[in-house]
Amino acid sequence: MPETTEESELHNGHQPQAEPEPESKAESQPESKTEPGPENKPEEALKLEPVVTGADPNTKEEDKESSIQSNDAATPSSTDQNARPQLRKDEGNRTFTMRELLTEFKSDEEEVGSPYSRESTQRQSNQNSAAMELVSSVTGADEEGQSRQRVLVYAAKRYAAALEKNPEDYDALYNWALVLQESADNVSPDSTSPSKDDLLEEACKKYDDATRLCPTLHDAFYNWAIAISDRAKMRGRTKEAEELWEQATKNYEKAVQLNWNSPQALNNWGLALQELSAIVSAREKQKIVKTAISKFREAIRLQFDFHRAIYNLGTVLYALAEDSVQTGTTNPKEMSSNELYSQSAIYIAAAHALKPNYSVYSSALKLVHSMLPLPHLKDGYLTAPPFGNTFPPHSDWKRTEFFLNQEALQQVIKVEQKQVSRSLSGRIVDAGNTDKKAIRVDIPDIISVSASADLTLPPGAGLCINTTSGQVFLVADSWESLDGWLDALRLVYTIYARGKIDVLAGIIAT
Repeated sequence: MPETTEESELHNGHQPQAEPEPESKAESQPESKTEPGPENKPEEALKLEPVVTGADPNTKEEDKESSIQSNDAATPSSTDQNARPQLRKDEGNRTFTMRELLTEFKSDEEEVGSPYSRESTQRQSNQNSAAMELVSSVTGADEEGQSRQRVLVYAAKRYAAALEKNPEDYDALYNWALVLQESADNVSPDSTSPSKDDLLEEACKKYDDATRLCPTLHDAFYNWAIAISDRAKMRGRTKEAEELWEQATKNYEKAVQLNWNSPQALNNWGLALQELSAIVSAREKQKIVKTAISKFREAIRLQFDFHRAIYNLGTVLYALAEDSVQTGTTNPKEMSSNELYSQSAIYIAAAHALKPNYSVYSSALKLVHSMLPLPHLKDGYLTAPPFGNTFPPHSDWKRTEFFLNQEALQQVIKVEQKQVSRSLSGRIVDAGNTDKKAIRVDIPDIISVSASADLTLPPGAGLCINTTSGQVFLVADSWESLDGWLDALRLVYTIYARGKIDVLAGIIAT
């Protein structure tokens, strides 16, 4: 199945959460790999690798460069920190003696000097020299890379100078970590000195120092997690990789705690958990995978058109279905493997509808297309009230079949076959009721969908669909089933709102 696409650009304090249209560098990496064709076995193709949303997942390379430079202005200099107090009113026009002027000049020199001990500044200077040597050793793979590296070296020198004056300047530490991390991306594939891992390790040290000095620096935790993830990927399925993935998940968690409104951080957190689940024991795996699913869902609910998280959720559900088939385990309280496959196909179809030109999504869709309940996107059972009666007695609610396509959520009413009998007088009597109306919610009429805790509903997981014509209440069989319906409705509406409904119609019509 498709490889999960990755974003690994860096948050630099400039609206890190927005996800612009241009494709990111990270995404291009997975696409450059050999993509599985429809003839490949699903098990092989559907080993999903994370679609990482690195720092600012969709920021272009040029944006990253300007971001690093722009942070220089924000880095406080020692003269700013030691600004002289203003003169009192009576001193404004006073004439100073030569002795006073010399004393004032000497005092200025002392203030500009570093307030830190010679030992601490020497230690900082040694650390700066080691990091500076690493950055200066990177040559770049091509002319563009070489030009970019010259900019990064220049930036590194400025941060080194700032840190020698003030070893506790966490802004300089954070920005220098970014320089090291971007230099790692600039290392030639055949380079051994410096290695990408050496640069990433040094970047992690800078992030560690920066967050010790400023524990609320959420972008630092986020980018630090990306650097750790990159180091973990180099180590395959080893114990060392497991420890690094665990550390990455903790840093993503910290980043989300400090900045909850970050779909990129949630998506990457889910990816790190997904990678970790492939290394840990079978006993731990299922719990970690379920946590990953919850993170992808949280990311999508913050940004309904976040196609990377949508796609990643599809891949992790597919992997869960594969595990269920291979182990042969079934839990009546959980979704069956067929349901998981179908759910997986819904998310991958939605990602493709939002980004039809992404080859990774197209390849994935070919593999899972037959798992959709065609000609619908989703079908299943919901408990519904009689048509036209929103809150009837619980005994009148019936569990009936529904389907969702690009046009509407539609109730399926199976009319009983017409029973005809002949009376004693020879007159034909209709014994069946054929005048049944079905619930239908047109996609353009939807205002919002949400879980409902209305106490008047029958037992179960309540669903409220707010439409231009009023509210429609339904009840899902379980909270897990409700999540599937909520996501599907939101995704179809989002695809409609983005003007891509024809793409979705083409998917489920073929």
